[in-house]
Amino acid sequence: MVQKNESEYTNQYYITRQELTESNARSYPRKFPFAIAKAKGSWVTDVEGNKYLDFLCGAGTLALGHNDSEINQTMVDLLTGDAPLHTLDLTTPVKDKFVHTLLSLLPGELKDNAKVQFCSPSGTDAVDAALKLCKTATGRTSVIAFQGGYHGMGHGALALTGNLTAKNKVHGLMPDVHFFPYPYSYRCPFGLGGEAGVKAACTYFEHVLKDPESGITKPAAVIIEPIQGEGGVIPAPVEFLQTIRRVTQELDIPMIVDEIQCGIGRSGKFFAFEYAGIVPDVILASKAIGGSQPLSVVIYNKKLDKWEQGAHAGTFRGNQLAMAAGTVVMNRVSKPEFLEEVREKGKIIEERLLALKAKTKIIGDVRAKGLMIGTEFVNPKGQPDGIGSLPTSGEIAAKVQKICFENGFVAEKGGRGGSVMRCLCALNITKDEINTAMDIFEKVVLQVAKEYE
Repeated sequence: MVQKNESEYTNQYYITRQELTESNARSYPRKFPFAIAKAKGSWVTDVEGNKYLDFLCGAGTLALGHNDSEINQTMVDLLTGDAPLHTLDLTTPVKDKFVHTLLSLLPGELKDNAKVQFCSPSGTDAVDAALKLCKTATGRTSVIAFQGGYHGMGHGALALTGNLTAKNKVHGLMPDVHFFPYPYSYRCPFGLGGEAGVKAACTYFEHVLKDPESGITKPAAVIIEPIQGEGGVIPAPVEFLQTIRRVTQELDIPMIVDEIQCGIGRSGKFFAFEYAGIVPDVILASKAIGGSQPLSVVIYNKKLDKWEQGAHAGTFRGNQLAMAAGTVVMNRVSKPEFLEEVREKGKIIEERLLALKAKTKIIGDVRAKGLMIGTEFVNPKGQPDGIGSLPTSGEIAAKVQKICFENGFVAEKGGRGGSVMRCLCALNITKDEINTAMDIFEKVVLQVAKEYE
């Protein structure tokens, strides 16, 4: 057995080696400078033995936390049973079970009329596949996306993404993408806020798509996140989703819902669009759908299936471990009592955050849907905008994130200027773990607030 040097037991040893060998594009190690040695449930342990409550969980990939016993046993059984692990798009009993479990969880109208396309493992490929599908089916080219949206880092997916930082130095992205306002009451793009802002967004969307002088040709698709994740945890109002669905149906435009982060129980519904009672034409799923393993799928109405053989492919679209693990996740997460617990736990966190907001001026807004929750930090001495909202403060959010990490709590930022601290914890997190996390967060926020108020 090779003996480790004493330095190899330190976080700094691994971080230094990572800096020397990995791309400058790496992001999380800059915020969380540790090397993870073990992980179980909602906890991770670094090489020095320090434990952290994990509210990142693979950016929402680990719906049941780290190393769930049932998921792990399912994968072990597959590994030790000589089952194929790599099958391209050939079928297997494992794949068949996954597909029919997924189809059984779709809304009624789609359940009996759906097909599934397995993509390369990342969600960004599911986005690109959906674009190709809709363009092929409609013969049209333009696509409508929304300000603040995030759909991935591939050329097509990045073209649909609102954040400019990742786009400014990458020229020649997919053309003919048109960005529409997304209702965001705290920072209303129309300067109205509340119901007035929502109605303005609905009216604008319908008006432009039906206006023969709008300058925008009839699109191949409209793509939307029912809850914007990287954009700052902003749930789309029910009325807005319903308007988009009505208008796209009237105009025969495919509606794509990106459920890559907000789906598979995260919102307290299996799919977040279910809150609006709509049935989209295309659903994108990745992250949690693979049960901790890489997988992405496009679920779509078979009327769109105009593809020819090989029209979309990917070497690793036959990930059997992900399908076996994903079936476990779907069966557990889709249970009504499980989803009810997600909503209850989300309420506990939301109430703690709202109580904290009342104690400090550095929190401008709290947004929550199930266990997808965002806390937006603001500069309390800044100039309010036209509806009274203070300017974002990525500086305060970064300081809160750093000190939380130093106190054993891992959570990611997002939103405008990186000002929103986000909750993407395991859906089966315990209430005791929630309270532990909130105790740390509250202590840190009040500590940081003293510097700025």
